[in-house]
Amino acid sequence: MIENNVYSTFSIPCHDIANVVEFAPYEWCSTLLAVGTNSRVSIYQCVFDQEKEEPDGEEFEWRSIFDFQNGFRVTSISWCPETTFMTREKEDFIRFAIGGSDKKIKIVSANLKGDNTCQICEGHTDFINSIAYIPDTAGELVSTGDDNTLRLWNKEGEQQGCFQLSAPGMSVCVHEREPGKVIVAQKNGIIKIFSLALQRQIMSLDCCQAPLMSADWSYMNEDFVVAACGTEWLIFQMSRSSQPLERRQAHTEGCKHVKWARNQQTLLATSGRPGRQIKVFSTRHHQMPLSTTLQVAYGMSWHQKIPALAIGGDKQVHMYLLHTARSQPS
Repeated sequence: MIENNVYSTFSIPCHDIANVVEFAPYEWCSTLLAVGTNSRVSIYQCVFDQEKEEPDGEEFEWRSIFDFQNGFRVTSISWCPETTFMTREKEDFIRFAIGGSDKKIKIVSANLKGDNTCQICEGHTDFINSIAYIPDTAGELVSTGDDNTLRLWNKEGEQQGCFQLSAPGMSVCVHEREPGKVIVAQKNGIIKIFSLALQRQIMSLDCCQAPLMSADWSYMNEDFVVAACGTEWLIFQMSRSSQPLERRQAHTEGCKHVKWARNQQTLLATSGRPGRQIKVFSTRHHQMPLSTTLQVAYGMSWHQKIPALAIGGDKQVHMYLLHTARSQPS
């Protein structure tokens, strides 16, 4: 563990390069972290001291609870809201979806007692870049990729809809307070908002530049979307304009990923070049709570309850716990 006055760092060892990391985004299973490598998905339980009802001084603890042999490089992971873990009311059950380099989506279910199932969703004709479970539905899933499509899948893995895009889809986002809407970030700099009920596009946002590599929908305020485009991050307020409300230089040779902190609206994380830069920005001021460079950095995910950021690395997951952040109401 490495500590300074702004953040502490921890790590979880894994067998290969961690291409994708994804914390479970639900309060009832927020300790779960999925890590996708070149051939498998590993599920870990991660516990920070401030999460405990009775803190014991152990700042960070983790344990491996499940492995799934995927056979192909993992490109995206999404947690199903039906997942339950360490609750008094229900037995442990995990379900997550994997996008892979084999152009297939696998829906994995496990009761952590040896009973596992895997359903396969076929339809994409090129690499899958992003998948997301839709909240408050019967396990419906959306996906997008290099085949210029947005696809909708049901719980059984059957395709229920396909929307044509004008460029590769880089990110797909959903929101629990907007369950009928899906946001798709296209590589050409256009962000499209679709209505699943109307089965059509209802709005678009324009970054006015390309390539657009990533986008995220603010968990704290569903009116805001952030995008990683060119060398900048850009924030949109959808109720006001289709043009960016704010923009800031992030990485001089290209911004690749952006993720909004889930427990507060003013923090967002980016990764980009040169090298493998990781930065955390505050939208309130120009100080950066975190700025570092790693030898290997793939994917990023914020913890649901606390300002902890996971980054995929070379045979490990890097974990940054910010000390200066405070939770804020929406």
